[in-house]
Amino acid sequence: MTDAAATREHDGLRLVEHRLDVPVDHEHPDGGRLEVFAREVTAVGGEQRPWLLFLQGGPGHESPRPTTSPTAPGWLDRALRDYRVLLLDQRGTGLSTPYPSSYAAARDADPQGEAAYLRHFRADAIVRDAELLREHLGVRRWSLLGQSFGGFCALHYRSTFPDSLAETFFTGGLPPVGLPPEEIYAATFRQVAVLEARHHVRWPEDAARLAQALEACAAGEVRRPDGTALTPRLLRTVGNQLGLHGGSEALHHLLERDPRSAAFAADALALLPFGARNPLYAVVQESCYADGGATRWAAARAQPEGHEGLTGEHVFPWHFDDEPGLAPYAETARLLAEEPWPRLYDADRLADVDLPGAAAVYADDPFVLREHSEATLQVLPGVRAWTTAAYLHNGLRHAGPEVLDRLLALARDDA
Repeated sequence: MTDAAATREHDGLRLVEHRLDVPVDHEHPDGGRLEVFAREVTAVGGEQRPWLLFLQGGPGHESPRPTTSPTAPGWLDRALRDYRVLLLDQRGTGLSTPYPSSYAAARDADPQGEAAYLRHFRADAIVRDAELLREHLGVRRWSLLGQSFGGFCALHYRSTFPDSLAETFFTGGLPPVGLPPEEIYAATFRQVAVLEARHHVRWPEDAARLAQALEACAAGEVRRPDGTALTPRLLRTVGNQLGLHGGSEALHHLLERDPRSAAFAADALALLPFGARNPLYAVVQESCYADGGATRWAAARAQPEGHEGLTGEHVFPWHFDDEPGLAPYAETARLLAEEPWPRLYDADRLADVDLPGAAAVYADDPFVLREHSEATLQVLPGVRAWTTAAYLHNGLRHAGPEVLDRLLALARDDA
């Protein structure tokens, strides 16, 4: 349903909140239900413009919240010149039925039930939710903008419901098609190592500082606010920051601090990719790369033997031991690691869909690798590529108007 009372205008924007009841399992709609929330954003006077559905990165992250003066996220102002934008809180996030919720009380007693529930939190279910929203809003076709994991959703959408789409735009989010997850993660380890080496060239003093911080962690001297220790392997996951604009600086400023100080521990926790604030991100992380078959902790299996470098968006079984906030989800995560996931993409069908669009491929991206994205582009007729070293994985957040303007120009042959 649409809540008419939730329609408002502010600083030239018209905001409408949409809430829709959807099945947990779209193949069995008579089972459990959950609610999906989406916020429609339109420039006043632009109510008849075509629709653009924004698919957020993650998995497990909510859509951005629009603000004005200046408009944020930065790309939104550019998008509103051509579209009315729908910001979808993917299932389990934001104002959609959150995770954890109904299974929280029963988690210890029924991890199998929780895992069964989370089997329906991948791109395939998110796309089915979006299709119900499209039909509910009476939209014939809409365009997609997929950032990171949102691009995975957009590619699945293109593979399954191409007749519902007008254009597809990808930013740091063209996933590999048909590759085993361990092969994907092996490549991401290599790219994080490249970025770590660049960091130490830029900040030569940080190699020794990092070694000292890891020693302090190993000695149990780096303590969280709750008194628990920050382990060395958990600290190494701060390498996730190296794939983001400003991340190298954030790591450097962290390492300037005394690792035994409370400020160091607080800042380190804020930079780590996986934690208690958003358990969904950790629990379903590897499943987004499972284009058929079980992941079986692919990142852990792909990690080079004796690896002592920083790690990135790699979730390990030990995360559920070392991170106290994730400990309650350990058995659920183990069950999902053994789940025989269905395929997400049909390469033959993708090759038959001549649908316009454009993709920003970031040359140094350690999250979604250039080599994998460029291979996928070979089966996407109509999608034009912009490969650039000017931006990292969060280029849309860092320089949204420029990135989106370039993609729109590419799709329209104006570049």
